[in-house]
Amino acid sequence: MVAEDDDESSKTEEPSERKISKAKEEGDIAISQEAKSFIMLLGMIFVVWLVLPLMFRLFYQLTIKFVETPETIPTDPKHIQLLLLQTTLGLFKILGIPFAIFMILGIFASIAQTGFIYAPKKLEPNWNKLNIFAALPNFINMKKIIESLKGILKISVIAYIAILVVRPYLDKVNLLPSMETLGILDFIHHVVVLLIFTVTIAVLVIAIADYAYQRYSHLKKLRMTKQEVKDEYKQTEGDPLVKSRIRQIRMERARHRMMENVPKSDVVIVNPTHYAVALQYKMETMDAPVVVAKGLDNLALRIKALAEENDVPIVENPPLARALFASVEIDQAIPPEHFKAVAEVIGYVMQLKNQSPS
Repeated sequence: MVAEDDDESSKTEEPSERKISKAKEEGDIAISQEAKSFIMLLGMIFVVWLVLPLMFRLFYQLTIKFVETPETIPTDPKHIQLLLLQTTLGLFKILGIPFAIFMILGIFASIAQTGFIYAPKKLEPNWNKLNIFAALPNFINMKKIIESLKGILKISVIAYIAILVVRPYLDKVNLLPSMETLGILDFIHHVVVLLIFTVTIAVLVIAIADYAYQRYSHLKKLRMTKQEVKDEYKQTEGDPLVKSRIRQIRMERARHRMMENVPKSDVVIVNPTHYAVALQYKMETMDAPVVVAKGLDNLALRIKALAEENDVPIVENPPLARALFASVEIDQAIPPEHFKAVAEVIGYVMQLKNQSPS
């Protein structure tokens, strides 16, 4: 018990969406039985208020001949068998109406709280539950005690309310033998509707409180330790060290490909010690010069040295070098605002190569 308390106290972090979703997939959800009871009572009000009179009439029509004219009922085996079959089918028809309504409401009461959930793990047999000794600790825990106290409190409140509602009508019970059958049924119908309606209001208050408690208890149970949060982050986002290493490898490969483009460039524009931008321009295939490499500080010096080794013209233009470095990415064409300055550089390079610009 102490170990469990320590484990619970270490769970200080709110559950992640991933853990909540995983618990939902396993059928571990917050559901209030009191909310289901409230919805079922609403259905009962509907049944008693609107459907019960219809059931009474059907039941009256089914049984009236047994009460008023029993002497007209044939007693031979064939007719008795037919009468029994008709009576059984009639009772199934009468009782089938509320049964169908309550079954639909029961399904709706669960879906309304949790949505539609497909949890095949809940359907898998758990043989540990058949082991009495292994399951014994689960019968005595704080949750079971709280649920038991809630049940006792709910029954006490509902019983008290039922007594208050029914007490004024107890004096009229003595008059029932002198009333007709339909009158008795109307009296019972009135009392039952009033009783169920009053109890439903009480259950609504209990259901709201219980649903809030179930949500809080469920999220508290799913809380995570700091280590669990870190482990889940590693599983979903990846190990930060691994991600950093992958990012570093990608940057090195991109830099290597960039350096391979320097010898193919037409000009390198530099700020003597800080910036270097290599441009490539093919009049036949390009609408504007393209930045094929760029670097800052040490990388700028490497680009400049590589350009010198491969006889690529180097032009010093600090403002243009800084502007291109800041505004143009690798393999992108220069923006229109730099056309004029770059055209002057390209023209100068072409003159050096004894070429006339188009």
